[in-house]
Amino acid sequence: MSVAVVYWSQTGNTEAMANILAEACGTQAIAWDDFSADKVAEYDALAFGCPAMGDEELDPDFEELWDACKGELGDKPVVLFGSYDWGTGDWMETWKNAATSDGVNVVETVIANLEPDDEATDALNAAAAKLA
Repeated sequence: MSVAVVYWSQTGNTEAMANILAEACGTQAIAWDDFSADKVAEYDALAFGCPAMGDEELDPDFEELWDACKGELGDKPVVLFGSYDWGTGDWMETWKNAATSDGVNVVETVIANLEPDDEATDALNAAAAKLA
């Protein structure tokens, strides 16, 4: 099964999560600016990662990519992941609910407060199993 792990990271925490998830899936993480909606068809499953920005929202550049990709996902399994510094991680629940409303097959979400700890690493490994 071919899995794409696409991420945007500002401080490196979400990139670290992407690398853990990609390794568990047997692939390489892909920076958001190296991916486009026309590549979605090449994969059986996908994961998208973006940290919480501003008032618990997606980065605008990443959100543009996400908006272009979500209509191409069909029923492929999708994992959403990302890190946050303050707050409670509400951006992930908002992202998941919006994605599900748009017909995305979200099979798992994973968040980490700052860099991924053992709990987040375990959750990323479990999420990888849902993509493979």
